Amino acid sequence: MSLTFGFTNIGNITCEGIISSRFSLLTLSNMLAGKKIILGITGSIAAYKTPLIVRGLVKAGAEVKVIMTPAAADFVSKLTLATLSKSEVFLDLFKEGTWANHVQLGRWADVILVAPLSCNTLSKMASGACDNLLMASYLSATCPVIVAPAMDEDMWHHPTTKNNLRTIEEHGCTIIPVQYGELASGLIGDGRMTEVEDILIFIEKFFTQNGELTGKKALVTAGPTYEAIDPVRFIGNHSSGKMGIAIADELYSRGAEVTLVTGPISIKPNSNGIKRIDITTAAEMYEACVSTTYDITVMAAAVADYTPVEVKGEKIKKAGDELTLVLKKTKDILATLGKQKKDGQVLVGFALETDHEKENALKKLKEKNSDLIVLNTLQDKGAGFGHDTNKATFYFKNGEEKKLELKSKTSLAKDIVDTITQLLK
Repeated sequence: MSLTFGFTNIGNITCEGIISSRFSLLTLSNMLAGKKIILGITGSIAAYKTPLIVRGLVKAGAEVKVIMTPAAADFVSKLTLATLSKSEVFLDLFKEGTWANHVQLGRWADVILVAPLSCNTLSKMASGACDNLLMASYLSATCPVIVAPAMDEDMWHHPTTKNNLRTIEEHGCTIIPVQYGELASGLIGDGRMTEVEDILIFIEKFFTQNGELTGKKALVTAGPTYEAIDPVRFIGNHSSGKMGIAIADELYSRGAEVTLVTGPISIKPNSNGIKRIDITTAAEMYEACVSTTYDITVMAAAVADYTPVEVKGEKIKKAGDELTLVLKKTKDILATLGKQKKDGQVLVGFALETDHEKENALKKLKEKNSDLIVLNTLQDKGAGFGHDTNKATFYFKNGEEKKLELKSKTSLAKDIVDTITQLLK
């Protein structure tokens, strides 16, 4: 066998599993592209975070209009928000003899996000008070409304606040729960507005909740595995993880709850809403993949078939003209999942071949009990490791064969997920 050596330091939409997540850098998927979002900002110290919300939404392709209450202007600059949203910021119902058309605003948006939602504005929403442009737009809205409350702990726990929250929820508003943490008063407790990253993920999931794969749990593997020889050397391969990442993004964009198990790669999914498990070895990938049951499993990773029997505790010194490594087979993840597969689950495997491509792909399809094998061949220019493009042939259990021309890995991911969707049906 050929060895490569390298060096390393070896539906209902809920907040569960989202609000607890922390991300230092957020990139959303394309599900927000073209969405029309009104951001309502009220008089809370948490308003200082809203430019980051605007920036994240605009970066994801959304069209954002900001409506501020008069009190909000004391906490954040209209100029900053207008610059980031690339749109006029609305504050007054009446200005210089003109009237802000709140009905038009309420009908324009795909969703209204009120963040932060102050105790005062919450009370107005519950009672139907209409003394500013944001409230007028809220009462005129024909779209869903999502709120992210922010207030001090005692205000948050007050019975009146709880009643008001129940009232707006009965009126159809979706409430993003507050977090526990340091408050403006200096206290530590409940009432802190959910972090910006989590609000953005919540909005993204809101738009994916009605996707065709909503309610489905998906597992995708990507990238290589590194099998240690000593503390600094490993056996690996040239997989970039691009194909697996593209598939994970596509599944997520259609509403699936996606877990991505990936070997050492530098690229990231388009959305931090995808749960990512980073591994190094084939054994670690095996444990991560077989511990939970999924509706959809796509094994796009290039997993090592062999691993060293012995890993040296110290760096192997150069001595002699030859170095002999004794290798043993790794556990076959695809075969294990194939044995565990039940009706209603879809299992997809990948085959990268250099010869006897069809024969090997069909053998893998049968032996691994897969529903689909995606064949790549290094004989095709622009396909395989490292490229942004790929060329594939699909092989199905019923004997059907589907050849696809060279295309971007993003486009191929759409074809793969289209096929998975049909197999689920």
